[in-house]
Amino acid sequence: MWTVVVATASAIVVLVICLIAASVYFYNVGILRNNKDFMNVDPNLIKATHPWEYANEWLQTQPMKTISIRSDDGLQLTGYYVPSQTDSNKVVILAHGYSGQGRDMSNFAKMYQDLGYHVLMPDDRGHGQSEGHYIGFGWHDRKDYLKWIDYIIKNQGEDSQIILHGISMGGSTVLMTSGEPLPDQVKCIVSDCAYTSVKDILSHQLKSMYKLPAFPLIPLTSLVCRLKAGYFFGEASALTQVSRTKLPILFIHGGEDKFVPYDMVHRLYEAAGSEKELLSVPNAQHGNAYFADKEGYGNKLTSFVGRYVF
Repeated sequence: MWTVVVATASAIVVLVICLIAASVYFYNVGILRNNKDFMNVDPNLIKATHPWEYANEWLQTQPMKTISIRSDDGLQLTGYYVPSQTDSNKVVILAHGYSGQGRDMSNFAKMYQDLGYHVLMPDDRGHGQSEGHYIGFGWHDRKDYLKWIDYIIKNQGEDSQIILHGISMGGSTVLMTSGEPLPDQVKCIVSDCAYTSVKDILSHQLKSMYKLPAFPLIPLTSLVCRLKAGYFFGEASALTQVSRTKLPILFIHGGEDKFVPYDMVHRLYEAAGSEKELLSVPNAQHGNAYFADKEGYGNKLTSFVGRYVF
């Protein structure tokens, strides 16, 4: 009997150690700042040459200014400012995706500059030239974007009209930001292929990439994240934040998106209590809605923002 008890206790200890080790591993893979090589082998991401690259030549011709701010927790954050070609008080702040950087948004920067906007492209904490040892998945970043908004108002003027536009993780970032108290200068939100919450998207990826159930690894990795990065997965919810906002939101999602499942956009749309519109691009994969239908995307975006920014 005693042998059975010892064997059972030993098995439990080994299981607990294995689960803790797995949780630390998944934290290191997904949240810790490092190279995300797994993105290169995910079957749900487009493997062709990155469709945003061709705008880099345009970006190099622009009088781009590199700027820095300090986050509430003392990180130096870097952003890239591209001025409008005309006298304008319109500004768009573009939020990039997971493992990217601000200048990845160059194609969208050109599109907005053509519409008469100044453009700010921040590197999120843990990305690009910004400091930070972890990825915030939009949650801590939402407070960083409040800082960027304040920077624009201080330097661009009290009459600034600001749009927040994000892709993928950036889409969730601007939705999470939308639920915070924002100045009147922020006029609307454009969210492209956003996830509902960090818990939801990591649960989906755990099942998709590793064929593992969410429990118990997601709660345990969430605890590791709280200890190392200061947030639980469950609190980082775009769903909760959009239910609080009064800002108009344009939701965009590709119908063939399997990296951030298409049904998430409908959950976000239903949760939003403000003015809202939904653009679904049937043949688009993750982050590819604009490139799958440039004309439809551009027309919808122009008509939407044109109702709130003059």
